[in-house]
Amino acid sequence: WPSIFSGLEIIANRVTFSHRDAGGSPSLLDLLVSLGRNHHATLALADLKAELDYSPGTMVYISGRVLEHSVGPWLNGERFVIA
Repeated sequence: WPSIFSGLEIIANRVTFSHRDAGGSPSLLDLLVSLGRNHHATLALADLKAELDYSPGTMVYISGRVLEHSVGPWLNGERFVIA
């Protein structure tokens, strides 16, 4: 189907270590959509010294090539991300 995005990744129940997206463009934004049930994950943006609530239903646009980001362990539930 037609899409404005050049790639799509589905992440299931996985901790994401701190990284930058090597294949991304520094001038474009990436859409991250947090899905799942009953989890209380946190999206950490190390360069900004910020931690964002990443509960199910959260949508975040970031430049993954520019900003170092990670999602650590969460306490309960299942977590899925469309990136």
